[in-house]
Amino acid sequence: MSPVEVPSTAAPSDASAGAPVRLALLDDHGLIVDSLATWFEDHAPDFEVVVRATTWMDLIRDPGFPVDLVLMDLQLGEGVSIESRIRACRAAGAKVLVVSALDDEASRERCLAAGAAGFIPKTLPAGELVDLARRAARGERLRRHPSSTKASAKASREAAAGRTATEPGSAHLSAAEERALRLYAQGHSTLEVANRMDVGYETAKTYLRRVREKYARVGRPASRKSELIRRAAEDGFLE
Repeated sequence: MSPVEVPSTAAPSDASAGAPVRLALLDDHGLIVDSLATWFEDHAPDFEVVVRATTWMDLIRDPGFPVDLVLMDLQLGEGVSIESRIRACRAAGAKVLVVSALDDEASRERCLAAGAAGFIPKTLPAGELVDLARRAARGERLRRHPSSTKASAKASREAAAGRTATEPGSAHLSAAEERALRLYAQGHSTLEVANRMDVGYETAKTYLRRVREKYARVGRPASRKSELIRRAAEDGFLE
């Protein structure tokens, strides 16, 4: 099977008939996939997560594929272009919503031109992401999410005020806080973080509390574990 071939299985179910939207999640960070799947399962009963994949080949070879909708990361560590991935999913009957930490106009236009229903930033709260997934599953084309416009306007204002391009949204973590976040986002418990950092449990707990507080101060919620993992992925701490 070539990288862009899809299995010749039955067409996905008709979500409009009242059945749950059959959903696939594709991101090369397994923790992101699992946290999103848990959020959908706990808060969006109108969706059924049938595929969790960390590689393109895992997605298209899964017995549950094709699905109604694929939430797909823009950047994967594979040699298959985003255009090829989108077109293959569309050919199989699945709609595609691209979710990316790289929110630039060129990438957006590439994805939309290839047939994606939308291109949205990973910084969106999970509730907003689910709402957009519902719209995409209904067949809407999401040319631009309002949050993207607001974020661009904010960045422009801050740049005009003399701030550097990397400053907006940065939590400015200390070295210890960053290490605690890396370990926690990789799946270690707070106690395991403490052991690996050779500090007390309360100290590790304090590091993680400060991380959450710093992200909250720059408008990037991280109170839930799934949100904290997303912040870690966005800032490159899961590489």
